[in-house]
Amino acid sequence: MTKQDTMKSLILDAISSYRDEMVEFTKELVSIPTVNPPGRSYLACVEAIASKLREMGLDSTLLEVPDHGDQTPDGPDYLDNPYPRYCLLTYYGTGERTLYFHGHYDVVPASSQAQFRPYVKDGRLFGRGSSDMKSGLAAMIYAVKAIQACGIGLEGRIGLTIVPDEETGGLLGARYLTQAGFLGQGGIGAFVAEPTSGVIWNASRGAISLRVTVKGKPAHAILHYQGLNAFERMLVVADALLELKTDVASRRTDFNIEPEAARRSILVLGGRCEGGVNFNTVPGECWFTVDRRINPEEDLQTEKRRLFALFDRLRGDGIDLEVEILQEGVSSAVSEDDPVAQVLAESVQAITGKSPAFEMCPGFLEARYYAQQGIPAFGYGPGHLSVSHTPDEYVRLQDMYDCAATYALSAARLLASQ
Repeated sequence: MTKQDTMKSLILDAISSYRDEMVEFTKELVSIPTVNPPGRSYLACVEAIASKLREMGLDSTLLEVPDHGDQTPDGPDYLDNPYPRYCLLTYYGTGERTLYFHGHYDVVPASSQAQFRPYVKDGRLFGRGSSDMKSGLAAMIYAVKAIQACGIGLEGRIGLTIVPDEETGGLLGARYLTQAGFLGQGGIGAFVAEPTSGVIWNASRGAISLRVTVKGKPAHAILHYQGLNAFERMLVVADALLELKTDVASRRTDFNIEPEAARRSILVLGGRCEGGVNFNTVPGECWFTVDRRINPEEDLQTEKRRLFALFDRLRGDGIDLEVEILQEGVSSAVSEDDPVAQVLAESVQAITGKSPAFEMCPGFLEARYYAQQGIPAFGYGPGHLSVSHTPDEYVRLQDMYDCAATYALSAARLLASQ
């Protein structure tokens, strides 16, 4: 038996012995309703994770994100809420070279409180966040525990980076850590534990999301001539954006992604929209959202300038409007031939018996914060994207066990002591 086979066997045995623990820990995390927005129960969740790390003999650093306004003075409304944000950092091993396991603990709102009462049925764990991505957090942590138990020596360290607010753009999570200099130090690679449905995401789209508010002048409907109809003016703005959308949708990425329609660059209008006060009043203000998702071959700043040039032209035509940036981030891309990519793919093959495809994440991915620092970063985690955020969200338990083993084997290979 080769050294690699021995490591794999030891890791699989360790993960197998932790299966019941992993399920109970994941259920504990799912039962904590870390709903974002607005950001409730964050402290309870990070304290549960820190407690698990202490059981493993690991110290962690709990960082409370400074006052929201200091970070994002022009951010969306949810930043005005009173709930504090927390990031949790810990390391296993010593040395400068660091392989990062990165995950978020916030979840999207649930359709009912029953989703925070997790249960297991037919080899699946159900509950809000089970797929996206509290099972991923468990896989990260138990990968480290397996490395510990197997006595595998490392030349370097594994870094666990656990953040809030990924579901709302990461402004008070990963972006804060990046700006404060805490994210990615000494990084040789990073795995983001998103639910990738068995594939490896080696690329992701960038994004700029906006709220466009069109101003008019309110008036009683029977005196409509005294007002300016903000809704009608909003339609002019939307028509101009639809012309831009035609061009945007004609672009295709060369990165692997299915189905073919998913290759198109994205411009979505009206994800949210609102205006007016009553049917018998000329609306004095209307607003709607614009979500521009940018393929890796495109440049964020170029696409941002195109949007704002369109708004400036409309202002020149006499339309009073304001534009607020809700989120903004660059795309990321790493070659399939990168050494870290190859180790991850080989580890997936060794643990699952299946050769994983490399694909582009269809949306935003916090791998971008590592990629901006020149650190090869990839999405790979348990769970399926198709069930994430749904009322029947679940994760297959075997996927969670396999992900933990894959992370551990990858770390053992990338940081193996001689």
